[in-house]
Amino acid sequence: MQVKALACELPRTLGLPFSQLSTEDIAREVRSSGLVATISDTTVWRWLNEDAIRPWQHRCWIFPRDPEFASKAGRILDLYARRWKGKPLGPNDFVISADEKTSIQARVRCHCSVPPRPGRPMLVEHEYERGGAWAYLAALDVHRAKLFGRCEAKTGIVPFGRLVTQVMSQSPYRDARRVFWIMDNGSSHRGQRCVDRLQNAYPNLVVVHGPVHASWLNQIEIYFSIVQRKVLTPNDFRCLAEVQQRLLDFQAYYERIATPFEWKFTRRNLRRLLEKLNLHHSQTERWAA
Repeated sequence: MQVKALACELPRTLGLPFSQLSTEDIAREVRSSGLVATISDTTVWRWLNEDAIRPWQHRCWIFPRDPEFASKAGRILDLYARRWKGKPLGPNDFVISADEKTSIQARVRCHCSVPPRPGRPMLVEHEYERGGAWAYLAALDVHRAKLFGRCEAKTGIVPFGRLVTQVMSQSPYRDARRVFWIMDNGSSHRGQRCVDRLQNAYPNLVVVHGPVHASWLNQIEIYFSIVQRKVLTPNDFRCLAEVQQRLLDFQAYYERIATPFEWKFTRRNLRRLLEKLNLHHSQTERWAA
């Protein structure tokens, strides 16, 4: 138990000039502290493995810092459940999730990729020339699995406005009662100016900003992760135009086979998560002190 407790300390609290501990570091510290006379690295690893303690690993995280995090996130979760301000959405209400995937490069490999063979993975040349980059702007109708997207040379208010027009100029959104647009606080669509600009252009459009550092609540990010895995990895394109064509072709292909994401994270889950984060925050403050 004492060895496990030591492994759960930050190295600086032990006076060690490390960023993280290895089993070798822990075994050496245990011996030098006089806790045991001898102990092997393997024994330390076996003890830590019993409780899945792995101090040689780390994961980045961030505390919610938006004072209205719960209420803003709750609005989005309600929309996914087809509710708004305590009332169910009607059949002529739609929910759009939108964002940009920036800096999608065309990496022109110096040699052609080699397809996989039995016992050998696909081979991709390490060296490449940069063929330019796109910003991929996309919007997802979360309840219909309908996709809209476009490639732009850069992000900004004007390019994002073109995406909004692409969606709002066609049926059923043009004549809908309300079209809720879920978006983050990126520079292309943040703040009250964005709300005023879009709602003046489209009176039936309702802007729903998420809290800061909450892109994980935006369903379009799930689609972007699929694009990253299925289209952009490995990044091997002959030119920038091929990147655009691949993105738009995949968008059309995905729309034919897709169904709405099965979103299970509710307000109850959000409340539990925030309670857990508040507990971590208080513990971190004690550790820092």
